[in-house]
Amino acid sequence: MVEPLGLYLHIPFCVQKCGYCDFLSAPASEAIQEQYVQTVIREIEEKKGIYGDWPVDTIFVGGGTPTILEPGQMERIMDSLFRGFSVEPAAEITWEMNPGTVSLEKLQVLKQYGVNRLSIGLQSTHNAELKILGRIHTYEAFLQTWDMVRNQGFSNVNIDLMSGLPLQTLQSYEETIHRICRLSPEHISAYSLIVEEGTPFESLYGEAGNLRYQLPEEEIEREMYDLTGKLLSQAGFHQYEISNYAKLEKECKHNTRYWKRKPYLGMGIGAASFIENTRFSNETDLSSYLENGKQGMFSKQEETKLSVEEEIEETMFLGLRMRDGISIKGFEIKFGYNIMDVYGDVIEKWIERKRLQIDRKSGRISLTESGIGISNQIFVDFLEPGLPDKV
Repeated sequence: MVEPLGLYLHIPFCVQKCGYCDFLSAPASEAIQEQYVQTVIREIEEKKGIYGDWPVDTIFVGGGTPTILEPGQMERIMDSLFRGFSVEPAAEITWEMNPGTVSLEKLQVLKQYGVNRLSIGLQSTHNAELKILGRIHTYEAFLQTWDMVRNQGFSNVNIDLMSGLPLQTLQSYEETIHRICRLSPEHISAYSLIVEEGTPFESLYGEAGNLRYQLPEEEIEREMYDLTGKLLSQAGFHQYEISNYAKLEKECKHNTRYWKRKPYLGMGIGAASFIENTRFSNETDLSSYLENGKQGMFSKQEETKLSVEEEIEETMFLGLRMRDGISIKGFEIKFGYNIMDVYGDVIEKWIERKRLQIDRKSGRISLTESGIGISNQIFVDFLEPGLPDKV
C-alpha cells in the first residue's frame, strides 16, 4: 500500500517584502502573477503523471501571500490540484493568508474547493510593532479578516504570532496573547524573531546593526517563550511542537508530516520535496522557472538520496522538535539499532543536565521544558551518529 502524500504549493508573491523575511517571496506585477499561475498549473499536470496515483491526505498552499491572487486564479489552482491528484475526502487542506488580501469572494472559492484550514499571518496585535516589521496590515484589519473567516464558516484557523520584536516588551507581548486567546482560534504558531542573514533587519538589528539595542534582551525573550506556554495552556491549547500550540485534535497534519519524515511533494518555485527517502527541490530563480515551464520542464534540483546516517540524524533533530519526542522501539524497528548504542553518551549527557527525559512507560525520549530553550545546541550533538556493527 502506498503511503499517503502531502502536497505543498508555493505562491511566492506578496504586497511588500517584510524587513525580517528571508522566504522566497517578493512583490510582482499582475502579468507575472498570471504567468506564474499558468506555469504552476503546468507543473501540477507534469507531477500528476508521476504521483497522480498516490493518495493525498494533506495540501498546504503557502507563500508569500497566496491570497494575493485573484479569485479566478485561486479557483484554477484548486481545480488543477483536484483533477491531478487523488485527494482523500477527509484531507486537511490549508491556505495561508494575510490581512488586507482577503475578500468574501476569495473565501467562498476556498470553501467551494473544500479548504478546511486557514493560517493567518498576524504576528502582533500592536500596530507600532506591525509597522516596524513592515507588515501591510493593522490589528483592526486583522479583526475584519477574522470576522469574515468565521462568518464564512471556517472552524479550523491558525494565527501566527511573533516574539522578540524590536521595541516589544513582555507586557505588550502578553497583551497580544490575551487578545488572541479571547478570539479562540484552534491553533497558534508562536515564533521568536530570528534576524536572518541578507535581510534588511540584519543591517539594522544584527551584530553590527546600530539598532540592535532595540531588540529585547535574551532573558526577556526566554520569559516571552515561557509566558506563551503558560497562557496558552490556561486557554486550552497544548504544545505539540517547539513553536506550535493546538486545541484538542487541531494539530496541523501537514506540518507534522515534515517532523515525522512522511512523504511530501512541493510544487512552485523553490518548493522542497521528500519522497522515497530522497530530498529534492525546484529551482529558486523565478525567471528560469517561468521560462522552463513554458516547455513543461520542471527538473529536480539538489536531489539527494539519504544515507542511513543522514536518516538517523533527521529522525533525531526533527523528532525531538515534537513534544512527544522519539519512540525508542520505533527507532530500533526502523534502523535496526538500539538508540542507546548509537547515542547513549549524548542522551545520558543531556538527561544529567535535565534537558532530555525518557518516559519509561511510553518508551519515548523528549526534550524537557528547559531543554526546549537550548534545542538547537542539543540537536547539534545528534549529528554524525557513530553506528555500531550490527550483530
